[in-house]
Amino acid sequence: MPYQKSLTKLLNKSLKPATMSEEMKYFYLRNHPMLSSLTEQKLKEAASACKIKTVYRGEMIGYGETGFTRIHFLVKGKVKITDSSSNAENELIKDILTEPDIFGDLGLEGRLINDECAEALTANTIICSFHVSDFRRILEDNPMMVLNYAKKVNSKLQRLENRHADLVFLDTKDRLIRFIKNWARSDGNRIGDKIVLNNYLTHSDIAGFISTSRQSVNMLLNELRTSGLLCYNRKHIELNNPIVWN
Repeated sequence: MPYQKSLTKLLNKSLKPATMSEEMKYFYLRNHPMLSSLTEQKLKEAASACKIKTVYRGEMIGYGETGFTRIHFLVKGKVKITDSSSNAENELIKDILTEPDIFGDLGLEGRLINDECAEALTANTIICSFHVSDFRRILEDNPMMVLNYAKKVNSKLQRLENRHADLVFLDTKDRLIRFIKNWARSDGNRIGDKIVLNNYLTHSDIAGFISTSRQSVNMLLNELRTSGLLCYNRKHIELNNPIVWN
Protein backbone atom coordinates (compact mmCIF):
# COMPACT_ATOMS: atom_id res chain seq x y z
CA MET A 1 0.00 0.00 0.00
CA PRO A 2 1.38 3.49 -0.89
CA TYR A 3 0.80 4.81 2.63
CA GLN A 4 2.76 1.94 4.22
CA LYS A 5 5.58 2.13 1.62
CA SER A 6 6.03 5.84 2.35
CA LEU A 7 6.13 5.10 6.08
CA THR A 8 8.83 2.50 5.56
CA LYS A 9 10.98 4.92 3.54
CA LEU A 10 10.83 7.54 6.28
CA LEU A 11 11.50 5.08 9.09
CA ASN A 12 14.57 3.84 7.24
CA LYS A 13 15.81 7.39 6.61
CA SER A 14 18.52 8.81 8.88
CA LEU A 15 17.32 11.97 10.69
CA LYS A 16 19.03 14.17 13.22
CA PRO A 17 17.55 13.62 16.70
CA ALA A 18 16.71 17.32 17.12
CA THR A 19 14.51 17.42 14.00
CA MET A 20 13.26 13.83 13.83
CA SER A 21 10.05 14.35 15.83
CA GLU A 22 8.92 17.43 13.86
CA GLU A 23 9.78 15.88 10.50
CA MET A 24 8.02 12.65 11.34
CA LYS A 25 4.90 14.43 12.60
CA TYR A 26 4.76 16.48 9.40
CA PHE A 27 5.27 13.35 7.29
CA TYR A 28 2.60 11.32 9.08
CA LEU A 29 0.02 14.10 8.82
CA ARG A 30 0.86 14.89 5.19
CA ASN A 31 0.26 11.26 4.24
CA HIS A 32 -2.96 10.86 6.22
CA PRO A 33 -5.99 10.99 3.86
CA MET A 34 -7.94 13.32 6.13
CA LEU A 35 -5.27 16.03 6.06
CA SER A 36 -4.24 15.66 2.42
CA SER A 37 -6.12 18.85 1.44
CA LEU A 38 -4.07 21.10 3.77
CA THR A 39 -1.43 23.47 2.44
CA GLU A 40 2.17 23.01 3.54
CA GLN A 41 1.88 25.89 6.02
CA LYS A 42 -1.35 24.49 7.50
CA LEU A 43 0.28 21.05 7.81
CA LYS A 44 3.22 22.55 9.69
CA GLU A 45 0.81 24.31 12.05
CA ALA A 46 -1.09 21.04 12.59
CA ALA A 47 2.17 19.18 13.22
CA SER A 48 3.20 21.69 15.89
CA ALA A 49 -0.14 21.14 17.65
CA CYS A 50 -0.03 17.34 17.71
CA LYS A 51 1.94 14.85 19.76
CA ILE A 52 3.48 11.68 18.39
CA LYS A 53 3.71 8.57 20.54
CA THR A 54 4.87 4.98 20.13
CA VAL A 55 2.61 2.51 21.93
CA TYR A 56 3.49 -1.11 22.61
CA ARG A 57 1.30 -4.20 22.33
CA GLY A 58 -1.11 -4.41 25.24
CA GLU A 59 -0.60 -0.77 26.25
CA MET A 60 -3.71 1.34 26.82
CA ILE A 61 -4.21 4.60 24.93
CA GLY A 62 -5.93 7.31 26.95
CA TYR A 63 -8.60 9.69 25.67
CA GLY A 64 -7.51 12.53 27.95
CA GLU A 65 -9.79 13.91 30.64
CA THR A 66 -13.02 15.87 30.69
CA GLY A 67 -12.45 19.28 29.11
CA PHE A 68 -9.10 18.15 27.66
CA THR A 69 -10.03 15.12 25.57
CA ARG A 70 -7.97 13.96 22.62
CA ILE A 71 -8.50 12.64 19.11
CA HIS A 72 -5.94 10.14 17.82
CA PHE A 73 -4.71 9.48 14.29
CA LEU A 74 -3.49 5.91 13.94
CA VAL A 75 -0.54 6.10 11.55
CA LYS A 76 1.09 2.70 12.12
CA GLY A 77 -0.15 -0.51 13.72
CA LYS A 78 -3.49 -1.87 14.96
CA VAL A 79 -5.73 -0.84 17.85
CA LYS A 80 -8.83 -2.39 19.40
CA ILE A 81 -11.61 -0.33 20.93
CA THR A 82 -13.32 -2.09 23.83
CA ASP A 83 -16.21 -1.54 26.20
CA SER A 84 -14.55 -0.89 29.54
CA SER A 85 -17.67 -1.98 31.42
CA SER A 86 -17.33 -5.57 30.14
CA ASN A 87 -15.32 -8.12 32.13
CA ALA A 88 -12.04 -9.66 31.00
CA GLU A 89 -13.55 -13.07 30.29
CA ASN A 90 -16.30 -11.67 28.03
CA GLU A 91 -14.68 -8.58 26.58
CA LEU A 92 -16.84 -6.66 24.13
CA ILE A 93 -14.78 -5.28 21.26
CA LYS A 94 -16.45 -2.33 19.55
CA ASP A 95 -13.97 -1.98 16.70
CA ILE A 96 -10.59 -3.09 15.39
CA LEU A 97 -8.68 -0.30 13.69
CA THR A 98 -5.87 -0.28 11.15
CA GLU A 99 -3.96 2.68 9.82
CA PRO A 100 -4.93 5.33 8.80
CA ASP A 101 -8.00 5.32 11.06
CA ILE A 102 -9.00 7.77 13.80
CA PHE A 103 -10.40 7.29 17.31
CA GLY A 104 -10.92 9.11 20.57
CA ASP A 105 -13.41 11.92 21.19
CA LEU A 106 -14.89 11.80 17.69
CA GLY A 107 -17.80 14.02 18.72
CA LEU A 108 -15.25 16.78 19.51
CA GLU A 109 -17.30 17.74 22.56
CA GLY A 110 -14.55 17.63 25.16
CA ARG A 111 -16.49 14.98 27.07
CA LEU A 112 -14.68 11.87 28.30
CA ILE A 113 -16.03 8.54 27.02
CA ASN A 114 -16.12 6.60 30.29
CA ASP A 115 -17.27 3.25 28.87
CA GLU A 116 -14.66 3.01 26.11
CA CYS A 117 -10.93 2.32 26.04
CA ALA A 118 -8.29 1.66 23.37
CA GLU A 119 -5.49 -0.90 23.42
CA ALA A 120 -2.58 -1.41 20.99
CA LEU A 121 -2.66 -4.80 19.27
CA THR A 122 0.76 -4.57 17.63
CA ALA A 123 4.28 -3.70 18.71
CA ASN A 124 5.49 -0.18 17.89
CA THR A 125 2.04 1.21 17.18
CA ILE A 126 2.35 4.92 16.35
CA ILE A 127 -0.31 7.56 16.96
CA CYS A 128 -0.46 11.30 16.38
CA SER A 129 -2.93 12.95 18.73
CA PHE A 130 -4.52 16.39 19.16
CA HIS A 131 -6.33 18.05 22.00
CA VAL A 132 -9.91 18.38 20.78
CA SER A 133 -9.79 22.18 21.12
CA ASP A 134 -6.73 22.35 18.82
CA PHE A 135 -8.31 19.97 16.31
CA ARG A 136 -11.53 22.01 16.24
CA ARG A 137 -9.52 25.13 15.36
CA ILE A 138 -7.83 23.25 12.50
CA LEU A 139 -11.23 22.16 11.17
CA GLU A 140 -12.67 25.67 11.43
CA ASP A 141 -9.92 27.00 9.15
CA ASN A 142 -10.18 24.19 6.56
CA PRO A 143 -13.65 23.49 5.08
CA MET A 144 -12.38 20.62 2.88
CA MET A 145 -10.99 18.87 5.93
CA VAL A 146 -14.39 19.24 7.63
CA LEU A 147 -15.90 17.33 4.71
CA ASN A 148 -13.20 14.63 4.94
CA TYR A 149 -13.82 14.31 8.67
CA ALA A 150 -17.58 14.02 8.20
CA LYS A 151 -17.08 11.30 5.56
CA LYS A 152 -14.76 9.36 7.87
CA VAL A 153 -17.12 9.50 10.84
CA ASN A 154 -20.02 8.51 8.57
CA SER A 155 -18.10 5.48 7.27
CA LYS A 156 -17.42 4.38 10.86
CA LEU A 157 -21.14 4.68 11.68
CA GLN A 158 -22.03 2.63 8.60
CA ARG A 159 -19.56 -0.04 9.70
CA LEU A 160 -21.22 -0.20 13.11
CA GLU A 161 -24.66 -0.47 11.49
CA ASN A 162 -23.45 -3.37 9.35
CA ARG A 163 -22.11 -5.13 12.46
CA HIS A 164 -25.44 -4.65 14.20
CA ALA A 165 -27.23 -6.19 11.21
CA ASP A 166 -24.83 -9.14 11.29
CA LEU A 167 -25.63 -9.77 14.97
CA VAL A 168 -29.35 -9.76 14.21
CA PHE A 169 -29.46 -11.77 10.98
CA LEU A 170 -26.35 -14.02 10.90
CA ASP A 171 -25.46 -17.05 12.98
CA THR A 172 -22.07 -17.36 14.67
CA LYS A 173 -20.35 -19.18 11.80
CA ASP A 174 -21.55 -16.67 9.21
CA ARG A 175 -20.46 -13.78 11.45
CA LEU A 176 -16.99 -15.32 11.72
CA ILE A 177 -16.76 -15.77 7.94
CA ARG A 178 -17.93 -12.17 7.38
CA PHE A 179 -15.35 -10.96 9.91
CA ILE A 180 -12.52 -12.84 8.16
CA LYS A 181 -13.64 -11.53 4.74
CA ASN A 182 -13.59 -7.93 5.98
CA TRP A 183 -10.24 -8.52 7.67
CA ALA A 184 -8.81 -9.89 4.42
CA ARG A 185 -10.09 -6.89 2.43
CA SER A 186 -8.67 -4.31 4.80
CA ASP A 187 -5.43 -5.97 5.88
CA GLY A 188 -4.72 -9.06 3.77
CA ASN A 189 -1.72 -9.67 1.50
CA ARG A 190 -2.21 -11.56 -1.75
CA ILE A 191 0.57 -14.12 -2.17
CA GLY A 192 0.09 -16.34 -5.20
CA ASP A 193 -3.32 -17.99 -4.92
CA LYS A 194 -3.59 -17.27 -1.18
CA ILE A 195 -4.51 -14.33 1.01
CA VAL A 196 -2.24 -14.08 4.07
CA LEU A 197 -3.16 -12.23 7.26
CA ASN A 198 -0.74 -11.32 10.02
CA ASN A 199 -2.41 -12.88 13.04
CA TYR A 200 -2.29 -10.15 15.68
CA LEU A 201 -5.70 -11.17 17.11
CA THR A 202 -6.31 -13.84 19.74
CA HIS A 203 -9.33 -16.13 19.62
CA SER A 204 -10.69 -14.07 22.52
CA ASP A 205 -10.33 -10.87 20.45
CA ILE A 206 -12.28 -12.40 17.57
CA ALA A 207 -14.90 -13.73 19.98
CA GLY A 208 -15.29 -10.29 21.55
CA PHE A 209 -15.79 -8.73 18.12
CA ILE A 210 -18.42 -11.18 16.79
CA SER A 211 -20.12 -11.63 20.19
CA THR A 212 -19.51 -15.28 20.90
CA SER A 213 -17.27 -17.41 23.13
CA ARG A 214 -13.58 -18.16 22.62
CA GLN A 215 -14.43 -21.86 22.54
CA SER A 216 -16.87 -21.31 19.65
CA VAL A 217 -14.24 -19.39 17.67
CA ASN A 218 -11.71 -22.17 18.22
CA MET A 219 -14.21 -24.84 17.13
CA LEU A 220 -15.27 -22.92 14.00
CA LEU A 221 -11.70 -22.13 12.93
CA ASN A 222 -10.83 -25.80 13.25
CA GLU A 223 -13.89 -26.62 11.15
CA LEU A 224 -12.81 -24.16 8.43
CA ARG A 225 -9.27 -25.56 8.56
CA THR A 226 -10.56 -29.14 8.20
CA SER A 227 -12.63 -28.08 5.18
CA GLY A 228 -9.46 -26.68 3.56
CA LEU A 229 -10.62 -23.06 3.46
CA LEU A 230 -7.85 -21.75 5.73
CA CYS A 231 -4.72 -22.62 7.68
CA TYR A 232 -3.66 -20.75 10.79
CA ASN A 233 -1.04 -20.56 13.49
CA ARG A 234 0.02 -17.98 16.05
CA LYS A 235 1.60 -15.71 13.43
CA HIS A 236 -0.42 -16.06 10.24
CA ILE A 237 -3.78 -17.02 8.79
CA GLU A 238 -3.73 -18.28 5.19
CA LEU A 239 -6.97 -18.17 3.22
CA ASN A 240 -6.66 -20.89 0.62
CA ASN A 241 -9.54 -20.02 -1.72
CA PRO A 242 -9.54 -16.30 -2.62
CA ILE A 243 -12.82 -16.67 -4.54
CA VAL A 244 -14.60 -17.82 -1.39
CA TRP A 245 -13.06 -15.07 0.74
CA ASN A 246 -13.69 -12.16 -1.67
